[in-house]
Amino acid sequence: MSRPTHPSAPAPDVVTGPERLIAVEEHGADPVPHDKRHGSPRQLLWTWASPQVGFATVFIGVLSVSAFGLSFWQAVAALVLGAGLGSLAHGLLSTDGPRFGVPQMVIGRLSFGYRGNALPSAVNAFVAGVGWFAVNTVGGAFALNSLTGLAPLPSLLILVVLEIVIGYVGHDLVHRFEKYAFPVLGVIFLLAGVWIFKGAELQGSGSGGGFGGFMLAFSAVFGFTAGWNPCAADYARYLPADTSRRATAWYAGLGLFVSVAVVSVIGAASATLAAPADASPTDAFTGQLPGWLGNLTLVAIILGAMAAATLNVYSAAVSISSLDLTLPRWMNRAALVALVGAIGTAAGWASLADAGHAFENFLLVIAYWIAPWLGVVLMEHWLRALPDDALAARLQDRAFGNPAGLIALLVGVAVSVPLFSNQAVFVGWVPSTWPAVGDLTCPVGFVLGALLYAVLRRRDTTDSLR
Repeated sequence: MSRPTHPSAPAPDVVTGPERLIAVEEHGADPVPHDKRHGSPRQLLWTWASPQVGFATVFIGVLSVSAFGLSFWQAVAALVLGAGLGSLAHGLLSTDGPRFGVPQMVIGRLSFGYRGNALPSAVNAFVAGVGWFAVNTVGGAFALNSLTGLAPLPSLLILVVLEIVIGYVGHDLVHRFEKYAFPVLGVIFLLAGVWIFKGAELQGSGSGGGFGGFMLAFSAVFGFTAGWNPCAADYARYLPADTSRRATAWYAGLGLFVSVAVVSVIGAASATLAAPADASPTDAFTGQLPGWLGNLTLVAIILGAMAAATLNVYSAAVSISSLDLTLPRWMNRAALVALVGAIGTAAGWASLADAGHAFENFLLVIAYWIAPWLGVVLMEHWLRALPDDALAARLQDRAFGNPAGLIALLVGVAVSVPLFSNQAVFVGWVPSTWPAVGDLTCPVGFVLGALLYAVLRRRDTTDSLR
């Protein structure tokens, strides 16, 4: 495929000076001009690793053993497989950032059409800006509460303000924050992991979760990992157009995979140890550590929560921008960050009373739309036949339509309904009849969305789909 023409001057680093670091980002969903491109794919390593080194990832591992009944080693298999598949897709989707210079939800117009893409963009804005923002910030708030004794609500509000400020400034500050958070998070969580593994009962855990428990754990970790896929290109779109696609995919996928796999496995090991029944989710984890390490881990949980929630609120605002709504002039990307953050704060406040169950239910629900959406966009990625210049023009073509994508997405979600296995939301006919099968929503939704899109999508080489 040909690539867009662009200047051949070497790209500057992600931040060229203090004034750029604090300058509010100007671009929302519009293509980043080639003279504004900068950075290297290496920055994607810490940008995607830092947000996963936190309590939300730990809790996935905890659920695999304590809620889904797996032994430690069964949990490891499910966690590594789910993280690996979600990260593989993430790396591939990240390569479109340098190619087109636009966010992931704008690239979705190739799969769903200009207007049809409004539905997945709106869903992602809600999921990232309300769901994930609340989940991650609440985890950090409990850690701040445990560390300082400050009540959960004021703890939540303090973190929200910091997260919104970083997301408000935008791209370069986001990358820089993730870069400096990464070594701190990595060292502390590795120390905590070593201590937990010293006392973990790796051979005697589990309560007979079987295949059903395995599929529940797989769906949870896949949904968590692939939940970042709709944001993949958001943090690669400022890279120069000639950036190596292999390096882009490698750094983005590796950062996501290693952090999710390692931290969730630490969580699974911690679930084999006894914890007080009335402890908060974070206290149950850090209570297994000596005081000094427990306090350090609380600091890391707070930092990790901020690293994740900052990406959530930033990408949610960018997803809203991709809807191409008629908004007041002042309602730019930065203002949308503040608005989304306020809504996400309300959701976090509402979930403070029962954060553990709220997170468990959210993890399973997220996979219900991610799997068929991912099947469609990956199939579109594979079937592309036009050169990049033509595809870039198509992204801005308001008349471009591709109903195959929306049909495949909606059918994939609808057919998955009988497969749902979420006690708080809905238990479908299949798991009700055969409880041992667990939750098959992820694999069925993904395969059905991809295959149906491949059948319905018209092959084209020069003309737009209408």
